[in-house]
Amino acid sequence: MKALFGELSAVASHRGWPRAPVNAGTWRGIGEALREGKLDLLGEWGDAAAVHCALFEPATRKLQIATHEAGSGAAPSLAVFHPPALRLERAIADLLAIEMVGLPDRRPWLDHGRWPEPAPLAQPRAAATPAATGATPPAGAIERPPYRFLPAEGPGLHQIPVGPVHAGIIEPGHFRFTASGETVVRLEERLGYTHKGIERLMAGQDLEPASRIAARLSGDSTVACSWAFVQAVEGALDFRPPPRAVWLRGVMAELERIANHLGDIGAICNDAAFAILHAECGILREAALRTCARAFGHRLMMDRIVPGGVAADLTHDGEEAIRALCGRLSSEFPELIELYDNTASLQDRTAGTGVVKPSLAAQFAAPGFVGRASGRAFDARVSLPYAPYDTAPVEMVVRQEGDVDARVWVRILEVERSISWLRTALSALPAGPVRLPSPATPATSVECTAMVEGFRGDILAYVRIGAGRIERCHLRDPSWFHWPLLEAAIEGNIVADFPLCNKSFNCSYSGHDL
Repeated sequence: MKALFGELSAVASHRGWPRAPVNAGTWRGIGEALREGKLDLLGEWGDAAAVHCALFEPATRKLQIATHEAGSGAAPSLAVFHPPALRLERAIADLLAIEMVGLPDRRPWLDHGRWPEPAPLAQPRAAATPAATGATPPAGAIERPPYRFLPAEGPGLHQIPVGPVHAGIIEPGHFRFTASGETVVRLEERLGYTHKGIERLMAGQDLEPASRIAARLSGDSTVACSWAFVQAVEGALDFRPPPRAVWLRGVMAELERIANHLGDIGAICNDAAFAILHAECGILREAALRTCARAFGHRLMMDRIVPGGVAADLTHDGEEAIRALCGRLSSEFPELIELYDNTASLQDRTAGTGVVKPSLAAQFAAPGFVGRASGRAFDARVSLPYAPYDTAPVEMVVRQEGDVDARVWVRILEVERSISWLRTALSALPAGPVRLPSPATPATSVECTAMVEGFRGDILAYVRIGAGRIERCHLRDPSWFHWPLLEAAIEGNIVADFPLCNKSFNCSYSGHDL
């Protein structure tokens, strides 16, 4: 990192992580460092006249934002060197019409040819247009040729298209399998069906309504998405929320983690034809959601993390409800773990299935349980600790096997760690206010990048504020790096194991599609 950025001046308006403009030579050096594994790519996004990338150096644990100008409508591609940047850069091309020079795959990614106007982030903000419905593309949409999936040739190969509409009550996404008999030779995903225009909606918003939009990027991660956005806002404004609010944010995040991990563990077992664990985990997940509603007034705790603090304090009744949940989980969850571990038919389905090699997890800087199940020791709460985890640390869970079973075990152990952390937090919870008025915004633009560990993994937020309104906001969900790894994990497995492997990843369509 020092060799690339040591002589460069940081942008004064960017607070928190340093951000520096770079030339084409340094940008290429970044690509080469990514290819060699010296740097991790945490995100890549664009502005009307620039492309930014967030970098992490594992050896020194240093962070850096690099910016390459795109005033001519073009910028060099990092995906030439580093495949994990590919879909991020295809999205930049769709949203901003920036040509990523050298991009190996120029097919559209988020844009299905149904948008009222192309490159929406390159356009000035206008009044909202009613969403188009029906089979006719809206006026202004660019008719695109049919999406061409990558060819796979060989004797006896056949294709199996699945989605975008699925049999379950889940979000839409298309999967194109190429198989030889029952063995998957290639999986190619087509996403973007849940694109909501989050980044366009953010532009021009006051901080409060913008935080509500952030909370709806992916509903199951509403706490983590809100926290990442608010942390970036508060960093840009050089504002510190009250200590009690910071601890309550941690309490909400761990409750969200517990509820989602319980749901995932049960759903994985259900896809392995072991419905009893699905039912039992569902009961405990429902108990966690009811506790959230009792403690913070909403089952998902949506809109409870806001600029300046939190919207709901934790009463004595709510605190007792959380303690009771921890006690119930400590009593009942170990029995379910034992059942999972001692059921041979279940282990036969999960062990050795859907393996992500540690080298691939490292290359993609795989967030969350996907990375930690494949040996990548990164958890934003530990690796880049932020309050309250800087004073009340959690123990990171890392496995090496990289299969479905390892991803289940990471979740199991993280539930146990979260229970322990909640007990510590409730005992250490300081008194005081839970929200303070946000300070006046400076006359000039200010910006910040922040990262929060959600239940799926790290969520990155970049925010630029001018005159009290959002000028640019980018939220990067961990699923941007999970989805390509799912394609790799299913290769060589049988088609019937895809639902099991897919659920062990539990990628977010909505969080990815923006």
